[in-house]
Amino acid sequence: MASVGLQFQASAGDADPQSRPLLLLGQLHHLHRVPWSHVRGKLQPRVTEELWQAALATLNPNPTDSCPLYLNCATVAALPSRVSRHNSPSASHFITRLCADLPATWSPSCILMVCEQPDVFASACALARAFPLFSHRSGLLVGQDNGAGGIVHCLANATEGVRLAARIVDTPCNEMNTDDFLEVGKELGIAPTIIRDEELKTRGFGGIYGVGKAALHPPALAVLSHTPDGATQTIAWVGKGIVYDTGGLSIKGKVRRVPGLGPGHSELGWFREGGFKDNLHAVFCLAENAVGPKATRPDDIHLLYSGKTVEINNTDAEGRLVLADGVSYACKDLGADIILDMATLTGAQGIATGKYHAAVLTNSAEWEAACVKAGRKCGDLVHPLVYCPELHFSEFTSAVADMKNSVADRDNGPSSCAGLFIASHIGFDWPGVWVHLDIAAPVHAGERATGFGVALLLALFGGASEDPLLNLVSPLGCEADTQEGTVGRDPKRRRLV
Repeated sequence: MASVGLQFQASAGDADPQSRPLLLLGQLHHLHRVPWSHVRGKLQPRVTEELWQAALATLNPNPTDSCPLYLNCATVAALPSRVSRHNSPSASHFITRLCADLPATWSPSCILMVCEQPDVFASACALARAFPLFSHRSGLLVGQDNGAGGIVHCLANATEGVRLAARIVDTPCNEMNTDDFLEVGKELGIAPTIIRDEELKTRGFGGIYGVGKAALHPPALAVLSHTPDGATQTIAWVGKGIVYDTGGLSIKGKVRRVPGLGPGHSELGWFREGGFKDNLHAVFCLAENAVGPKATRPDDIHLLYSGKTVEINNTDAEGRLVLADGVSYACKDLGADIILDMATLTGAQGIATGKYHAAVLTNSAEWEAACVKAGRKCGDLVHPLVYCPELHFSEFTSAVADMKNSVADRDNGPSSCAGLFIASHIGFDWPGVWVHLDIAAPVHAGERATGFGVALLLALFGGASEDPLLNLVSPLGCEADTQEGTVGRDPKRRRLV
């Protein structure tokens, strides 16, 4: 039985390539700066210093390049020497690609990553994405060594979160229905608040109930909370947890599974452990968008938790309905000052910002800049959508309800519009910070999940924890405001520090 685990060390150490295949990885100028004394323990006697230098001289990354050092047992690979301003300086996507292409015989293997300290977090998360947890192909047994304290401990926890999020997304609905999803949350040791099935209807959660009422496993709103003494503000993460999406009665032409939100479970546990100073809630809007006698019909009108009515003109636009209930609950019941919703929401996101960059839509220019900066620091790249409710929200105009749930014109910024639908249920004049992240494209690479979003949440909010590495990568970890989007001490600007 194969064993796949991630173990981190702060130094190179020694390893014999004959027993542990070795990949040395980094940008070429960093590889040239590595003293031979730091790598010889892994390469001698098969590889001499002269051979090592000769291999480096042959590398010409465009965007990457590699050179075998000794048969198939040791390889050096170079990342792009330069990246554009909208990419992560760590070149994290290329790290994942190079590691994912390692031969199956390279297990267990040793990967020596050479980078500067600001890129350590993004590089470690990129490595984690190359080694997914979920598989029924060969019965993988997965282990995790959290290593020592400090940076290594943070990296181990972060990469464990990335892999857990990917596992949740990869797991099919017959093994990860709404009941199973709730069990994963309980594993954190935090007693969740759970509203399920008919109670959702009774309490006015018409969005979540309407989407999930036809499924065998009932829909739910689940909240995991961290409420430390002395907290001065409240943050809510709201996630779309559609465990399977048929499209409802507006059935998809080709049925494909739309996974629930993986990020949230593991990060909440890490922030709880890491001394996070403010109230933090992870709100999961769980449902299976199934077809059946109780399924929502096009033309039905639902009353959502916000008190607003929605005419359903497309049952396949279900994610925004459950999220609308989630953000309303975060606002009305949790008293959130900052609400961040994250979802695989629209296919149009991949057209708007591509398959590597999530789309961010927010009522705060400052937080828009912070999200972009956090993405570059952690490798979960982000790019802004147009925020202009006065031009886009009219796409939801209904003659019989407060709004429809799908746009009239699909050529008029559909990803922006979908986010605005969610924001309308807390109100465009709400004084707090609202951030919407559409991660539909980057959450997958081919047929596997990437765990996208875990590193982004850790980087974005890590500045309010006691972890030194998260403080290093967070754009919100400084006391003073900067032109790059740091949120400062002014409570009207929803500070994080």
